[in-house]
Amino acid sequence: MEQKWPQHIWLVRHGQSAGNVARDVATEANELLIDIAERDVDVPLSALGLRQADALAQWFAAMPPGRQPNVVLYSPYLRARATAQAVLQCLGPDDMLAVQADERLREKEFGITDRLTARGIAHKYPELAEQRNHVGKFYFRPPGGESWCDVILRLRSVLDTITREYRRERVLIIGHQVIVNCFRYLFERLDEGAILAIDRAADVPNCGVTSYQFNPQAGKRGKLVLELENFVTPLRDSGTPITDKPDIPAAPKP
Repeated sequence: MEQKWPQHIWLVRHGQSAGNVARDVATEANELLIDIAERDVDVPLSALGLRQADALAQWFAAMPPGRQPNVVLYSPYLRARATAQAVLQCLGPDDMLAVQADERLREKEFGITDRLTARGIAHKYPELAEQRNHVGKFYFRPPGGESWCDVILRLRSVLDTITREYRRERVLIIGHQVIVNCFRYLFERLDEGAILAIDRAADVPNCGVTSYQFNPQAGKRGKLVLELENFVTPLRDSGTPITDKPDIPAAPKP
């Protein structure tokens, strides 16, 4: 039977961004608004984020050529694009089967809550904060924004592309924290409770790696099996600080 999945898939969150830094400053100062002028799509990597991306790139470059990614898909947001570019500079884009920015891998849309701290959301939109606490983050959709379910819906379309065009290949996906977790929901066939438990346990580290390898003996037709989870050894071995702050603050995790 023909293999449906890629041989290997790596899920990576982008390096630390200027938005992560601005969020920390705003939260520590009990501000309502994150002081960052750029659109979310234009938020760049911080200086540390560039170092993290380079450490990640060196880790991939140290792999044997036959095990390195040969397909790189990434969010068009600047911080994810720059992380992908760091990897491609080390691996060589000319050796890739495909390199593609894909808008379906973009950050979750926050709608009217964009750039607000958790305190800012509660202050400006108390009814939304109450609704989110009642519904839970998996199903809550802020006006003009997306729920996790909405993100999962667009990622199902990405899976169709991957299984159609990249079966047996080695696919690196660079996106955002919610993208990593929502892919995990799909690959591991989780439910709401299971993925939210993973989310509560730890934030996805910047340039952390979660990976899957195809196992033809698993399941009835073979499937992707979790190999690495929030793996940060490439950063630790290079002496690069590890960060795991969310891009945009939210209410406390349910």
